[in-house]
Amino acid sequence: MLDLDGYELTEQERRLLADPLVGGLILFTRNYRDPWQLQALIHAVREIRPEILIAVDHEGGRVQRFRDGFTRIPAMARIGTLFHDDPEAALELAWDTGWLMASELLAYGIDFTFAPVLDLDYGVSEVIGDRAFSRRPEIVTRLADALIEGMHEAGMPAIGKHFPGHGYVVADSHTDLPVDSRTLEEIDQSCLKPFTALSAQLDGVMPAHVVYEQVDARPAGFSPFWLKDVLRRKLGFKGVIFSDDLGMAGAHVAGDFRARAVAALEAGCDMVLVCNDREGALQVLDGLKDYDFSPRSQQRLAELQVMSRPGLDSLDSDPRYNRVADQLEALN
Repeated sequence: MLDLDGYELTEQERRLLADPLVGGLILFTRNYRDPWQLQALIHAVREIRPEILIAVDHEGGRVQRFRDGFTRIPAMARIGTLFHDDPEAALELAWDTGWLMASELLAYGIDFTFAPVLDLDYGVSEVIGDRAFSRRPEIVTRLADALIEGMHEAGMPAIGKHFPGHGYVVADSHTDLPVDSRTLEEIDQSCLKPFTALSAQLDGVMPAHVVYEQVDARPAGFSPFWLKDVLRRKLGFKGVIFSDDLGMAGAHVAGDFRARAVAALEAGCDMVLVCNDREGALQVLDGLKDYDFSPRSQQRLAELQVMSRPGLDSLDSDPRYNRVADQLEALN
């Protein structure tokens, strides 16, 4: 999964999208000017690769790539706070939030967002913080379950992150390699609980670039123990495993870009992300030309294809859509 430089495709990007090793595209704020430009960009991409998976980080709060022209989604912690006062209202709003967020993105041609965040907010991680619903795993599980149900109602896959939990460490894996010193039992009884409870509902999972040093010396995204033994075998997860961005500082421990990609794939990832580093992306594509990709990975990825999308006009005239949009705007 690669990224783009701007609002329109360059000639180099057109060639990259035609490469059969490129199976996904992730969009960022730099790729969005307004809804019309987004439609034109996605149309241009689909003309080259109709089946490509198009994703975005659009989870609400600080992490919402498309803003003007889209409903402002509040940070998930706002829904978590509401849960303490009125659990039923919070669960209903989480469901409606998942439905509205997914419906808007689907209507513009996006296949999925990397959401929900299943991390716990221990109050120490600036990179997680209010992106998490709560510090309590049972609240995260209930609200994330409702959000997933809403996303599924709209027809969008749900991708949980950051397995097995990023909220306990202070360091930001974008700029550092965080190390979590807890035992496997401690992680299992806290951060892992939402992933365990929701493994059957999730269509995808993204592991954290975090080392859990008492469990494995490798970050989770490069660890066969975490991805194969725990996520696949113990939790019975059947969906897609996406690496986090291989350009992040937390991934540097695995070597150069090709080595990182191979390490992630060998550990159990089905698709690797290389963002914000075009040279790194080119190294991965060149280095994986002869790689023997798993047919099961390709099958899992194919199952993320979106079968139907709402129309923009139908959303604008939908009373539920307008009611939920007003509720969410009021929470910001």
